[in-house]
Amino acid sequence: MSSGKLVMMANQIGRFFVPQRGIDPAAAIATHLRKFWDPRMRAAIVAHLDGGGEGLDEAVRQAVLRLRDDRV
Repeated sequence: MSSGKLVMMANQIGRFFVPQRGIDPAAAIATHLRKFWDPRMRAAIVAHLDGGGEGLDEAVRQAVLRLRDDRV
């Protein structure tokens, strides 16, 4: 799957969680990605972030950083 498609999908997830009250949006996004994205998709979005992360909304960027830090 292209990184552009992954960015679009991740940002859509982010737009769901960001306006919710009483949650940490980055944590909720990261949890969603861990639960529902294939490991290859997660690896690809982390690689995209490591390559500059063009197009990622801020909460999504923070969530992907958490994914990256968790696999170390």
